[in-house]
Parts: sequence; structure tokens; C-alpha cells
Amino acid sequence: METSHFTPSGERAASIFIVDDDEPVRDSTCALLESHGMPVFAYASADALLRTAVLKHGDCLILDNHMPGMTGVELVEELRAKGIRIPVIMFTGRGDGALKQRAMRAGVLIVLDKPVNEEHLLQAIAVAKMASDDLH
Repeated sequence: METSHFTPSGERAASIFIVDDDEPVRDSTCALLESHGMPVFAYASADALLRTAVLKHGDCLILDNHMPGMTGVELVEELRAKGIRIPVIMFTGRGDGALKQRAMRAGVLIVLDKPVNEEHLLQAIAVAKMASDDLH
């Protein structure tokens, strides 16, 4: 059963998918977004997301790049190859220029360096929401 979540202004809140193998980061990101009324679905790996999530157009994907198995950039490349168009915000603790360029070429909308500032994340989600509206 899906629950509808609405922002304080009465708009439907987009579902946010979070993929991060670092449990404390994943949990704190979920808690922050849920405190702002956003429905959040969290996964510990790219494989877990691919196996269980139904990604919809208009949702936002927040992911870490450096994870065991498939990296965040590789996940975005796979989603794009499958035709899944979802705005992506990527976290990285090792964000050199080459990684950021590859991420942007793959379709990542915004790359945020860890530790992620809460206000920057909320602003990035607002940008992702506008991008998702443009996809429709």
C-alpha cells in the first residue's frame, strides 16, 4: 500500500530513493527527509534497489558513489540504459573532477561532497523536483 505524502503547501511530495552502504549516513538522510514530510525508501546497495524498487518518473534518487559491488555512477548508467529517467543526486567522499564529469555524463543531476550539508541537500532535492516535473 502506498501512502500519499504532501508538502506544507499541499503539493504531493515525490518519493525519494536513497542508496548508501553506510548505514548511519543512510539512516540520518532518511530521518532528515522524513522530518520534511518526504516519503523515503532506503537501500543498502545498488543491487538491492534494482531487485526490489519500482522507480517511477518524477521520483528522486539519492545515492553514494563509492559502494561495494556496483558504484553509484554504474547504477545511473544501468538505469539510463534501461530507459529509466529519474533525477539523481550523488554523494561522494572522493569527488575528483574526473569522477564528477563521468557522473554528469551518466546523467547525475547534482554531485554533493560528503559530509553533506543539510541545506544543500534540501536545495538539491528542490532542483531535482523541478527536473522531474520537466520530464513529464
